[in-house]
Amino acid sequence: MRVFILLFNAGTNNEGLHSLQIGDHNVVLMFEEEDDATRYALLLEAQDFPVPGVEAFDQEEIEEFCQSSSYQCQIVPKGFVPQSDAERLLLAPPETNVDDAEWQINRHAVENQADSDDSDSTMPKDALEQIRRQLEGLL
Repeated sequence: MRVFILLFNAGTNNEGLHSLQIGDHNVVLMFEEEDDATRYALLLEAQDFPVPGVEAFDQEEIEEFCQSSSYQCQIVPKGFVPQSDAERLLLAPPETNVDDAEWQINRHAVENQADSDDSDSTMPKDALEQIRRQLEGLL
């Protein structure tokens, strides 16, 4: 079955999909109707969140991705009517959002910083001071 998901930066190296953090789980919404996915994207935009694109995928492909990435997926059927507060998140985003579009880049930067902290080689303070002055000169 074809489903619609929300993608940020589609077709780029920094492509990512929209997910909800519910408890300890990240949940990817799979909309049966393109209009429902578009409406959800517009609600995110209204909250000053980056606007995702709506992309069609095979449901099995998204489910396989979620399983391999420790994500959960949730289908939002056509005509869905929420019965609880948790289910309302499937129709409208929460009021608080996390804009983590650079998650891979940030993770690598933290890992590289941790690796450099563990090494014995550090840059002399004189060299750091010279770089600082050069950067200030650019301003």
